[in-house]
Parts: sequence; C-alpha cells; structure tokens
Amino acid sequence: MHVLRSRGEYEIAGLFTTYNAEFERVAMHGVRRSLTEAQARAARLPLHWIALPHPCSNADYERIIGQFVASARADGVSHMAFGDLFLADIRAYRERKLAGSGVAAVFPLWESDTSALAQEMLTSGLRAVLTTVDPKRLPREFAGQMFDDSLLHRLPAGVDPCGENGEFHTFCCAGPMFDRAIALRSGEIVERDGFVFADLQLDEEARACA
Repeated sequence: MHVLRSRGEYEIAGLFTTYNAEFERVAMHGVRRSLTEAQARAARLPLHWIALPHPCSNADYERIIGQFVASARADGVSHMAFGDLFLADIRAYRERKLAGSGVAAVFPLWESDTSALAQEMLTSGLRAVLTTVDPKRLPREFAGQMFDDSLLHRLPAGVDPCGENGEFHTFCCAGPMFDRAIALRSGEIVERDGFVFADLQLDEEARACA
C-alpha cells in the first residue's frame, strides 16, 4: 500500500481481507478483527471483510472470493493489489482467478530482493510483530517477537527475511502508511493446526507498538 501510494499510479479505494467467521480472526495470521480494523483506521481507508466458514473448502473459498470480486467490480474497482514477492505459482493462481472478471491483479513488490526490502521497510519506520510461525521452518520462540534487525540476524539459514515461503506472518503496527501507531499488548502463545500463534490485543493505555 505504501509503495502504491508513493508511485501515485492508482487511487486506493480500500483494503480487503478474509477472516474466519467462527473465531473473528484473520485467516492464517490469527489476528483479531479489532486489530485489523485499527490498521484500516490508521491507513485512512475502508476495510472490506470477507467471511469464510470454518472449516472452509477450496471450492467455498473460490466462490466467496469470486462474489467479492464481482461486487468490487460493480463498485468501480479495476485492480486488486497483492504483496506477493516471488512465488510464481501464487501469482499465476491470482491472475487466473481474476481473468475475465474485469479486475486486474497488481504486484507492486514483485521480484524485490527480500533482504533489501526487509531493511528498507525497517528504515522507513515499519514496526511489526510475528503473529504466526511455522515451527517446521522457524523455532516457535520467534512467535510474538518484533520484526527488527535483531530478528533478521537471528533467522536460520534458508528462512526468507520477509517470510515469503510461509515461515512466518506478521501484524504491522506502525509505518509510513499509517497516521498513527497501533498500541499492542502480547497475550498467550498457542500451538494449533501445526502452527504457533501469538495472540495480540489492543492496548489503549500504551502509546506505541509492543
């Protein structure tokens, strides 16, 4: 989003995310709905929620996403932006599913050097917390840690510094795309469905990220 705004090529109409309707959390990241809503307010953009059932089959997922794309197109949306970096199969899947919809996929970070990108994000003032860790690729102790220079230097060999292979997922709580920092407090660390999750919550008494 920050890169798109900086380039000025598109008018950003809003944000969208899928979430687990049963648990009210962002799918895969495990982030509470209240936190994502705080991000949207800080980004000064409307947030469109795409509810997914639990469990959710691939057929249901594609049907629900297809309905959202059709609705967005009817509202005048012409492009959807994704943060994919180098996984060609994921990019091809997104492009294939949008084909014929009237909405084109945009990949503003495509083929960025992920080591350089991680440093660029930190230099810009981005702050984030690791919310999900795949313990097959990264020790569970990384869940709940800040995404910073120290963490980058401690990543095991073969782990992408931006987590592009699914090694980890993050919640961004500050950065140049926001007009305020999102204050957090850390909750429990739990292991579920083969992943380790750090439960983050809003902290109204704090003034900055956790």
